Amino acid sequence: MSPDAIFADPRLAAVYDAFDDDRSDLDVYVAIADELEARTVIDVGCGTGSLATLLAARGRVVIGVDPAAASLDVARAKDARVRWIHGDAAVLPAAAADLAVMTGNVAQVFLTDDEWAATLRAVHDALRPGGFLVFETRRPQRRAWEGWAADTGALRRDVPGVGVVARRFALTGVNAPYVSFRLTYDFPGGATLISDSTLRFRDEPEIRAALDGAGFDVREVRDAPDRPGLEFVFVAVRRAGQGAGQKAGRGASSRAGQQGGRP
Repeated sequence: MSPDAIFADPRLAAVYDAFDDDRSDLDVYVAIADELEARTVIDVGCGTGSLATLLAARGRVVIGVDPAAASLDVARAKDARVRWIHGDAAVLPAAAADLAVMTGNVAQVFLTDDEWAATLRAVHDALRPGGFLVFETRRPQRRAWEGWAADTGALRRDVPGVGVVARRFALTGVNAPYVSFRLTYDFPGGATLISDSTLRFRDEPEIRAALDGAGFDVREVRDAPDRPGLEFVFVAVRRAGQGAGQKAGRGASSRAGQQGGRP
């Protein structure tokens, strides 16, 4: 599958940060990188580079990977210290990092079991033995989409070089474990662009099983400080030994590494 329009369309990628301006949620990932003493970090689904640039500013070697070229163009303009890679997780170099992270909705954009498993295997192989994978995903039982459905008012941002852009959100489908939504952007001059997205909500046992199959041991499942009780934050460690990709193939899908945002 191709990346959603919100990341792949150059006009939408250019205004993404204006509508996702509060990224205090990233503080926990910076703190975890400090806690784990990670020297090299891979940001899987780096999008416009919000986290990757924070990590690079703290002196870390950072690799940002994303299949959406338009988002990477925005990211590259922010920080030349980061190694920006266009593609999915399967294109990452082997044994390259101490820590890999997936923020926002990234872990939920993989809709099939095969996509999710292939991405985890690819990340496994991109980590050094003993390296960590940390990611967040919403708890299905908290039914976050019910809150999204009530939030239908237009949000407006005055974007430098563009003008006032209005964004409208609509929940378009709930068929557990899948939830779909649409973002509509109205630009100055009358142009309207639409981005449709679907997320998959996995429960804790399902995620644990997928991590185990990809060669990870779950070290801890934490709460998200900015959304207490609403999300899992998985801290998993790569098992030493033969790479998972060598055992089961490395074919991650084109959605592997796609930033998801935080509706």
